[in-house]
Amino acid sequence: MKTFAVLTPPRILFGRGEAAKAPDLIRTFGSRGLVVHGASASRAAWLVEGLRGTGAEVMTLACRAEPVLAGVLEATEAARGFRPDWVAAIGGGAVLDFGKALAALVPSVTPALDHLEVVGKGLPLGTPPLPFIALPTTSGTGSEVTRNAVIGLPEHGRKVSLRDDRMVARLAIVDPALTDGAPHRVTLASGLDAVVQVIEPYVSLKATPYTDALSLPAIKQGIAALARLMEGEDQAARDALSWVSLCGGLALSNGGLGAVHGFAGVLGGIIPAPHGLICGRLIGPVLRANRDRVGGPMAERLDLVFAVLASVLGGRAKDAPESLCDWVAAQRLAPLRAFGLAPDRFEAVAEAAQSSSSMKGNPAALGVADLVAILQHEARIG
Repeated sequence: MKTFAVLTPPRILFGRGEAAKAPDLIRTFGSRGLVVHGASASRAAWLVEGLRGTGAEVMTLACRAEPVLAGVLEATEAARGFRPDWVAAIGGGAVLDFGKALAALVPSVTPALDHLEVVGKGLPLGTPPLPFIALPTTSGTGSEVTRNAVIGLPEHGRKVSLRDDRMVARLAIVDPALTDGAPHRVTLASGLDAVVQVIEPYVSLKATPYTDALSLPAIKQGIAALARLMEGEDQAARDALSWVSLCGGLALSNGGLGAVHGFAGVLGGIIPAPHGLICGRLIGPVLRANRDRVGGPMAERLDLVFAVLASVLGGRAKDAPESLCDWVAAQRLAPLRAFGLAPDRFEAVAEAAQSSSSMKGNPAALGVADLVAILQHEARIG
């Protein structure tokens, strides 16, 4: 058996009602803290009020869009003046990444670019981050258990990671009730991200017995739960999708991803498409491209993924990538061209995607021509 390491938050709470424990648990990290929330402060009001009820002094900051470096740096300076002992974030993946970045950068004495991948030096943090506490309100990114924060740099046309093992949350509270009633489009996009993030680690070149144990059972759970939620609100499906998202975060953090996320880091920096939408539109074409180019044990893994998908979506297992594309189209997930991705940009996107850290785990060695063909395939999906 191969050797491997496991990185995970020291404490994870999962289940309905667990969020009620947050104020008292967060208070143990100190008396002054920063709460990061999404565009609507009202969704975090219960947490802020609960923390203040414990005697904590709380500063709040809103994350209204996916984090970009300028906004992160501005918020970092504001937070430094407050001198927080900890940072808690409640929201979707963008909010969690924003909070995680602040926890890392508030105590830092070196420039952020020293620590950013691809466009910076990619160095480890010189100063330990503040304790970070995560409460996800969507089921998708798994950011509550990962060691990186994704940050956009519009001037570079990229999304890159600020990454350090010490950035992993000290406490992650995954309460599916916080996801109840999420809008259809948010559920679809984030849910597809969750599904992709259990598929890619399973077929990653970096897969381990630990990541296999998390990811393989979650593939069927994820696509089945998402299909049920596309038909209407379903508490059991919300619970299942929250679990799948958590499994995906743990799996990707310990086993890597693949070409879908290699593309997403580039496309997210040049078109205004949600991350989960990009993943959902590309997973079928990437699965087909990978299966056409690998053999041996990895082909067997891909075939097993195909069989699992077919057991939910119907059709022949060998046609599962196409069935997945058809299902995505039937949910009216907008094509990438709707966000401005024209064919004359395909080659540049493919070349940039090859340098992504996620591409290192992809099961097949895909050249620029292969990656362009994947983008062409996506463009043909309804």
